[in-house]
Amino acid sequence: MKKIKEMKTKISFILIALSTIFLFEACKVGPGFKTQRTEIDSTAVYRYDSIQLAMTDSVLNISWWELFDDPVLADLIAIGLKENKDVLIASSRIEQAMAQLGFTKADMWPKIGYNLSAQRGNVIAGAPSPDFSAQNIFTGFGTLSWELDFWGKFRRANEAARAELLASEYGQRTVQIGLIASIAGTYYQLLDFKWREYISRQTLELRQKSLNIIQARYDEGIVPEIDLNQAQIQRAIAASAVPLFQRSVAQTENALGILLGRSPGPITTGTELEEQQLPPDIPVGLPSMLMERRPDILRAEALLHGQNARIGVAVAQRFPSISLTGLLGVASGDISTITSNPAAWAISGSLLGPLFEFGKNKRRVEIERKITEQILYEYQRTIIIAFQEVEDALVEISTLKEERQARKDHVAAANNAQYLSGERYDKGVTSFLELIESQRQAFEAQLSLSETTQELFNAYVKLYKALGGGWLSEEELNTTINAASQE
Repeated sequence: MKKIKEMKTKISFILIALSTIFLFEACKVGPGFKTQRTEIDSTAVYRYDSIQLAMTDSVLNISWWELFDDPVLADLIAIGLKENKDVLIASSRIEQAMAQLGFTKADMWPKIGYNLSAQRGNVIAGAPSPDFSAQNIFTGFGTLSWELDFWGKFRRANEAARAELLASEYGQRTVQIGLIASIAGTYYQLLDFKWREYISRQTLELRQKSLNIIQARYDEGIVPEIDLNQAQIQRAIAASAVPLFQRSVAQTENALGILLGRSPGPITTGTELEEQQLPPDIPVGLPSMLMERRPDILRAEALLHGQNARIGVAVAQRFPSISLTGLLGVASGDISTITSNPAAWAISGSLLGPLFEFGKNKRRVEIERKITEQILYEYQRTIIIAFQEVEDALVEISTLKEERQARKDHVAAANNAQYLSGERYDKGVTSFLELIESQRQAFEAQLSLSETTQELFNAYVKLYKALGGGWLSEEELNTTINAASQE
């Protein structure tokens, strides 16, 4: 019992001494990191912010795709966020980064182990026994080794690992926002192709009826063959458009299925494109706010932070490593008396460092500094591209709204012209060429309106994405709700 108390006392003394040394070594080499808010030559508001959008937290802090008011789209996005493989990969990377952080933190603490051995022979520990007779030796030791983080090498590595964990979380958010935008954009593209297929089928039906009438008139000798040929041409044009858009619908459904993380196949859609309501105007924010919202910018900043810390790791490798080791245990020539022998213990320290390696350690620091410089430029480029994406989306919305209204006017005029040409042709006032030209213009005008409408919806999708999206995790959503309730 006394033996055990003595061993505990010595172990406590060693641990207290090591802890004291650890508390006093507060040096951490390498440059510190400050948030690098890059100044960009940008105006306070965006150039094409002619929509006069009001800043409202209620719009910023909701799932933005719900503003499109299409439950089918919302369901598809929910499926994609749960089952898309890129999102699952991003989630796995977060778990990997968490494990890497724990792995790196372990280097900051002592390594405690054990060593048990049994040996028999006439040469023990490199020395022969006095009479060269066979002897036994049994040993059991607890071991402790600790490389003191005097220069902050492990703390810098831990700082880098934390930043990379944060970057992986922002990376997941970037993937999620990109996925949401892709699902929404593909969905509206699918609605567009379905509506154009519908227009083509309706046009084919009308032209088939017109062909039947022209065929009957031709058979009676009332109209020339050229009118029959022209009617056949117009019917064939509409007929060829139907399989074209059928193919586009199927391929878009397949692409949307992949985004959902499922096998390609038919996709059920909701409200038809022509009946979809545009979302309300949304806030665009200021450039400073943009940097606070976009996860790709925050990810780039976190990666810069992590790489900056790796400079400190490289600098610390130029200095000596200070290590402490200790042994505490028992040794005996007879296993039956091992507990009655005095305790065996040893404490040692070592200083190991580079002396002359032809500039290798200096070059290591330079390499890390240059990598940091490259990541800084990538971070700055990410910010510049973010501003461009917002500007592009705003000008798209502004101009596409005007274009869509012009397309609507075009469709209304073309449909009326088609009706009047039909009436004039039936009364023999005009030629069949005028009628088919009016039909062609009406058909093309309807297809163009559908395409422009789809582009306008997708411009809104691009703007939401460019502003950092509106997607919030459940935890963030609860935090937002709680904060709002306390105000």
